[in-house]
Amino acid sequence: MVIEKMAMAGTLESSDAQVTVEPADSLTLHIESSVLNQYGRQIKATVEEVLARLDVTSGRVTVVDKGALDCTLRARVECAVFRSCDASMVNVPWGGVIQ
Repeated sequence: MVIEKMAMAGTLESSDAQVTVEPADSLTLHIESSVLNQYGRQIKATVEEVLARLDVTSGRVTVVDKGALDCTLRARVECAVFRSCDASMVNVPWGGVIQ
């Protein structure tokens, strides 16, 4: 999938994450988290895994984590990417791509 426009998913509430994706020439990932010292590597690995499964090779991805579980992070990244290319408008493959 190609990130065509800026899109966002999630909130800044406790136990959630806000994921923003924007078009860019290369793939960059920026993570802010209240638990970065404890779980930063796992957060990064989870986001990178979802992006790889969605075949995203370029874009700027920003994650503001407030203690979200892995399943929440996966859902937020998937939703933001789908929104960025209008895949969420019709025939949403929710969960079908991320198994």
